[in-house]
Amino acid sequence: MTTSSHPPSRRAFLTSVGKGAATASLLAAAPAIVPASVFGKTSPGNRINVGAIGTGRISREHDMPETLVFDSARITAVCDLDRHRAEDGQRFVNGFYATSAGAPYDGVARYDDYRELLANPDIDAVLISTPDHWHAPIAIAAVEAGKDVYLQKPASLTIAEGRALSYAVHRTGRILQIGSQNRSLPHFRYACELVRNGRIGELRTVEVGLQGDPAGETAAEMPVPPHFNYDAWLGSTPVVPYTERRVHPQVGYDRPGWLRCQQFGAGMITGWGAHHIDMAHWGMDSEYTGPVEIWGTGEFPTRGLWDVHGAFRTEATYANGVHMIVSDALPTGVRFIGTEGWIHVNRVSQVTGSDPMANLTDRRALASSNPAILTSVVGPDEVHLIDSADHHGNWLESIRTRQQPLAPVEVGHRSCSACLLHHMAMKAGRRLHWDPVREKFRNDDEANGWLSRPQRWPYTI
Repeated sequence: MTTSSHPPSRRAFLTSVGKGAATASLLAAAPAIVPASVFGKTSPGNRINVGAIGTGRISREHDMPETLVFDSARITAVCDLDRHRAEDGQRFVNGFYATSAGAPYDGVARYDDYRELLANPDIDAVLISTPDHWHAPIAIAAVEAGKDVYLQKPASLTIAEGRALSYAVHRTGRILQIGSQNRSLPHFRYACELVRNGRIGELRTVEVGLQGDPAGETAAEMPVPPHFNYDAWLGSTPVVPYTERRVHPQVGYDRPGWLRCQQFGAGMITGWGAHHIDMAHWGMDSEYTGPVEIWGTGEFPTRGLWDVHGAFRTEATYANGVHMIVSDALPTGVRFIGTEGWIHVNRVSQVTGSDPMANLTDRRALASSNPAILTSVVGPDEVHLIDSADHHGNWLESIRTRQQPLAPVEVGHRSCSACLLHHMAMKAGRRLHWDPVREKFRNDDEANGWLSRPQRWPYTI
């Protein structure tokens, strides 16, 4: 199951699949003819059959197209609680294979319930691209069903869920890759290698810049669309009235409203913090631990539908003495500051068009206090981090070799946990003292109560 070394760009793929979907629609009544060329050089017996759970914005713009381009995998099923989106996802994948073969294709199954998809023994692995509050429950069910998993970040809604997820993955021996794709971008890897090899001296401070989200928005209760299982979509979270702005657009795939509701996630601190704090941990060599003290402030809306944090500044210290600052007022990206200089690294590609991060004016991928730092060569006897050209490709290769992927579950859990700790600090109004080994706050029963949330029956883990 050798992965393609040069997958086409997502833009080229989306253009071609749009044409392919139209072709597939016109030929839907024709019998499915599937030449071997549809799947390239990989024989069907060696292919990884993949199911896509969640077919919304992130799935369509990242997870499905970035998996489809590999001959070693075949998406054979899609699932979404919104039947219109599931049908659209089915057309999307069928359209890709029809375009690739130059012939009709109708081989993708559609499911309304992820449990039925997981019960299919012919599916080897799943992409989980759902809202945040469903990440851990579905991933746990998937590994317990014997599936390997590509899980969108953040790993979980709560720290307790994340711990349960990591335990489940290790207990079952499945492969799980967290969608922290910065790890597969060469400038992030190089920046972290330079830091870990002392090019800026002793690391003292890490600054993480994140954008905030707009507050407000009011919306009246609406009838639930007949093609949408809203109760299941709410999952373990409390029942609240349906309104389109709280969920996702019924037409198109613009940025959904749930990203700005604390019921379903923590806002940008986990949305983009899961990326950049993960990179901070990578450069700090702190991927399997967390801060020991966290404090800060954040502004939260007092009215309206969207209630995640706005402007904020939180800080943390780690056992190795490194001081982390996370704020919307800092330059976006990650800045490593040492005794002999600094390195700043940022995402300049692979940003979803409707994401606020796409509107940044500072598009520098890599900068430093001294240009000579960025021309440094990492020697053969120095620290070399895993070199991955493609995050989904790395996942597929890990499934084949059964070796750990670039962003394994425990790393994703620790990055998500740190984000959630910063979120708790915004609300606490006091310094929080964290034990990263026991994953408990020290002498703080109230804060320990924030590690989990009540779960609504029957959507409990």
